[in-house]
Amino acid sequence: MTTFCAEYKITTRGPWGKIKSVRLDLMSETAKYIIIIGFLLVIAGGVMVFLEKLGIRLGSLPGDVKLRHGNFRFYFPIATSILISVVLTVLLNLILRARK
Repeated sequence: MTTFCAEYKITTRGPWGKIKSVRLDLMSETAKYIIIIGFLLVIAGGVMVFLEKLGIRLGSLPGDVKLRHGNFRFYFPIATSILISVVLTVLLNLILRARK
């Protein structure tokens, strides 16, 4: 079975003049990020289902702009955008502080 993988070999001089080779496997890095993104999407979907069972529907919060006039519809979720921004800011700050 043939696998297609982008490999790069970098040769550098380490301390004391030793030659050191490092192999970078880009396909495994890409696969890792795709799996992480998929996992985060599953979690986000679960959170949305949980919130809807609590009676909180994202996208229909007070403060979201909904205009209808005949066949024209305009929807801009201002309150939902602010809520998601605040939650993501807090989560990312906690994650970044825990890594230090």
